[in-house]
Amino acid sequence: MWDIFKDWIFDIIQFFYNFCHDWGLAIIIVTIIFRIIVAPLMHKQAKSNYAMQKVQPKIQALKDRFPDDPTRQSQEMQKIYAEMKFNPLAGCLPMLLQMPIFIALFQVLREMGDRIGGGTYSFYNLVPNLVTTPSQAFGEGFGTFVPYLILMIIFAGATFLPMVLQQLKTENTQQKNQTLMMGAIMSLMMLWISWGSPAGVLLFWGASSLIGIGQNQLTLARCRAADRRKEEEEALVVKPIEVNVTRKEKKKRPKKKR
Repeated sequence: MWDIFKDWIFDIIQFFYNFCHDWGLAIIIVTIIFRIIVAPLMHKQAKSNYAMQKVQPKIQALKDRFPDDPTRQSQEMQKIYAEMKFNPLAGCLPMLLQMPIFIALFQVLREMGDRIGGGTYSFYNLVPNLVTTPSQAFGEGFGTFVPYLILMIIFAGATFLPMVLQQLKTENTQQKNQTLMMGAIMSLMMLWISWGSPAGVLLFWGASSLIGIGQNQLTLARCRAADRRKEEEEALVVKPIEVNVTRKEKKKRPKKKR
């Protein structure tokens, strides 16, 4: 069943290749379609992450208030979740639902070299062979390696950039530094993974991640705009009109002469 699903995905890539006559462009088109399909899930996940950022200061305050009482922490945390209508698991479900498609695409692109014997997979003149790995390209000379190096940087940078954007407005310096440090470590791991991955995989991941970052920023902008509108509506409270009444000085009437 899984192999049938992968064959179906490859047939889609091959269909767009027959249309545009370039494997790299076909992969990008399929990536865009994939991102459009999972857009509602990504929107829900981004909203959940945004809500988590808003809840985080209150959770930290609870930990500071009840440092030695985890039961009370859990009880108060549930109250906060209910008050803000926040579900911690809401951000995990969209990721789990899109993982089978992502894994299938990933495996298909790794197996592209075996699917058409003697075929060449190129991305115009930018990447000569999408089946070649950066390590193999490096052995052919630095000039050949340059486009693969660019794909590696995009592959790793697309992992680090969302974490940077997420922490831009975070006031907690310690949390920001920890997140950025974790992002840097993950980026190094992605560079190591990309060293032995076919260029087609790097192209798909890079394009998918960049589109995902754009979708995420659009959702966050809409969430912030909704919060601003809500704050403005709450601020429009009818206040009693204050009228400053100044007493007019009484004109001195001239005394009547007796």
